[in-house]
Amino acid sequence: MSNQTITRAEVTDAIVREVGVTRQESSDLLDKTLELIGSALEKEDEVKLSRFGNFVVRSKSAREGRNPKTGEEAVIAARRVVTFRPSPMLKALVDKN
Repeated sequence: MSNQTITRAEVTDAIVREVGVTRQESSDLLDKTLELIGSALEKEDEVKLSRFGNFVVRSKSAREGRNPKTGEEAVIAARRVVTFRPSPMLKALVDKN
């Protein structure tokens, strides 16, 4: 099993190779794409990327928790979290390898 991490720079380089734009254009394109996704999620919109998956903002209510070191009980504040649900195509691709 490979534990390799793909970085933003590697994605930018891949866009340069595959699409044939300049490195600056590739970087700008990636930045704008991530900015649009982030803005949509900030407004709690669902982001659906065909053949990849869905990003959804979920609200989690406050709850009682416990400090694992001390065992002391504490309140975990309510928060919003982003979840990702992969598409069937992405699941099949991952399962194949």
